[in-house]
Amino acid sequence: MAIQALRADASHIDQIAPLFDAYRMFYEQPSNLVQSRAFIAERIARDESVIFLARDTDGENLGFVQLFPTFSSIDAHRTWLLGDLFTTPAARGKGVGTLLMSTARDFARLAGGKGMTLETATDNFTAQRLYESLGWVRDPGYYTYCLDLKKD
Repeated sequence: MAIQALRADASHIDQIAPLFDAYRMFYEQPSNLVQSRAFIAERIARDESVIFLARDTDGENLGFVQLFPTFSSIDAHRTWLLGDLFTTPAARGKGVGTLLMSTARDFARLAGGKGMTLETATDNFTAQRLYESLGWVRDPGYYTYCLDLKKD
């Protein structure tokens, strides 16, 4: 299967939205295609993220990766947060995740980024193996804290 990754724009929103919805369901969120489409459309319209869409030569959408620009005050450089990575169940184990991760890395480098960060669930061992196989290193020196503003 030949796979390509292309940078998404507004014309790809309806192709990405079902993938994004499936990604959210993977993380135990209820399906909400309207919300998923609106979120992706807003990120693209505001130029707040960079999304790459993977598809095969038949045009079947296989997955996506979404990057968010950020900065490291410590390093005084731009970094990229790899916020989302998803491949369809049928595409798993076929190099789609590797292609998307490599495309994201190449983009971040060309955009002048000093580094990339990501977070994943502690029990998402499949993703952890992928990341580590591509040279990502788990940070032993920092904890991640979250503040739920909806509860305040």
